[in-house]
Amino acid sequence: MIKRNPIRSFVRRDSRITHAQSLAYQTLWPQFGCQTDHLVDYDILFGRKAPRFLEIGFGSGQSLLALANSQPDRDFIGVETHKPGIGALLLGVKSLGMNNLRIFHGDVIDVLTHHIPLNSLDGILIFFPDPWPKRRHHARRLIQPDFVTLLLDRMKLDAVLHLATDWEDYARHMRQVVTQEKRLINLAGEGQFAGRSSLRPVVTKFERRAIESGRLIWELQLVKKGLEFGG
Repeated sequence: MIKRNPIRSFVRRDSRITHAQSLAYQTLWPQFGCQTDHLVDYDILFGRKAPRFLEIGFGSGQSLLALANSQPDRDFIGVETHKPGIGALLLGVKSLGMNNLRIFHGDVIDVLTHHIPLNSLDGILIFFPDPWPKRRHHARRLIQPDFVTLLLDRMKLDAVLHLATDWEDYARHMRQVVTQEKRLINLAGEGQFAGRSSLRPVVTKFERRAIESGRLIWELQLVKKGLEFGG
């Protein structure tokens, strides 16, 4: 019997961390990093009650930083494996004097499974996950039925799931996967792609490069409903 490798939320990257990013990681991680062996208690983590949103794979953090800064009445948690990106985000958090953003450094499968309580999130954001464009690598794509189930189990009723990619083939794959999940309602209409998410407040360097290369941005915006609603 062949043992399948589990899906991971990241690709190992060899990138150099700058001195400023490394210093930010060392000095600010104790305040903004999530360090727990148990389920997160959001009220203790943020020191208040507020809607909670999770962004998976925030890269350099440019979009997440702008989003959290523009919505101080909401709390945000970012998950990333890329240490330079975490350092860059922490530099931004310090510069803006923010306190509504926390970070997990690790793979999101582990974070969701061991640290995020069931039915606790008001929204999940996954923008530009690795598209794994070669057909033989499609099984490595993050957006798969089992992963979507894992996400939905951590989302409240009426919580939103926003996805974006610059690869049309991956966009169609994502649409097929989320359409199979009866607890998700497509806010743009059945089988339709959405306009730009209000939870993507800035055009990042990554997105700009994709547009300049001639690729369109494909988005899905969905809401979690009970099974009796979805039929």
